[in-house]
Amino acid sequence: MKYDNRIQINTVKEFTDLLGCPPAHHPLLCICRVTDFKVYVPIDQPVLLNLYLIVIKDGTHCTAKYGWREYDFARGAMSFFAPGQIHLWNEQHAQPGGWGWMLVFHPDFIRKYALGAKIGKLKFFSYETSEALHISDAERVQAEALLESMVTEYKRSIDEHTQDIIVSQLDVLLNYAERFYTRQFRTRNSVEADIVARFQSILYNHFEGDREKMITAKDIATVLGMSTHYLGDLLRSLTGMNTQQHIHAHLIEKAKALLMTTSLSVNEIAFLLGFGYPQYFSRLFKSKTGQTPVEFRNAN
Repeated sequence: MKYDNRIQINTVKEFTDLLGCPPAHHPLLCICRVTDFKVYVPIDQPVLLNLYLIVIKDGTHCTAKYGWREYDFARGAMSFFAPGQIHLWNEQHAQPGGWGWMLVFHPDFIRKYALGAKIGKLKFFSYETSEALHISDAERVQAEALLESMVTEYKRSIDEHTQDIIVSQLDVLLNYAERFYTRQFRTRNSVEADIVARFQSILYNHFEGDREKMITAKDIATVLGMSTHYLGDLLRSLTGMNTQQHIHAHLIEKAKALLMTTSLSVNEIAFLLGFGYPQYFSRLFKSKTGQTPVEFRNAN
């Protein structure tokens, strides 16, 4: 999608100016409450944010999409955004009586620390906005306690220890976020188990039908109405395998059936299954079964 009217934000000051936040106490970091915002970005004005952003906020007056369906956000949610993502706000001002925190920081703030390398591996920073993390009342208390501690350090006079301490506190907050996400996937099994059935049906229909190309994790996630990362994490939590592993498992079973019940050549089977290059099919088959397609056919 092309955004010709987007606002580009590269510094913490530009961000605080945009939202009317109090002046930041650190050039690379700002922590403030949602109620401290004075203004909001114009409705549907796209913003390219080249900063990390963590928002903890209630949703008392709304429901929002999470994954593939709507859920009540009344007990609060956490959202995580990485540099380079496009944001679209749809609120003119803070909701009266609402609570929330915003933590924004420049990549340089954590670059020299272990967290600088770790943060790129945290998948929730690449989740779509609609896939926020639900938090319980107890988790909200934990998150707010950490933020209160960070604010205490953030508002002190900057010295040689300030950045080290805040980065360590931020690392703890993100560790808790990982725990909360794990809990969320586990406790939603009864609701999300239907996704597995739908997922399996999509795979079955693909491999039993006419195939013009190999199905991908993105193809299936699009049909299910969720992001590729979210689907992979959910499947891994419920089944122990991610999306790609499920695709390969179905593909290998279909290939075995074709090798044992037809006289099609290996190349013909590869093309039938959607492979553009037969040698890739043969390599994948051997990596999964320990035999080449020809060896498997001869042995069976």
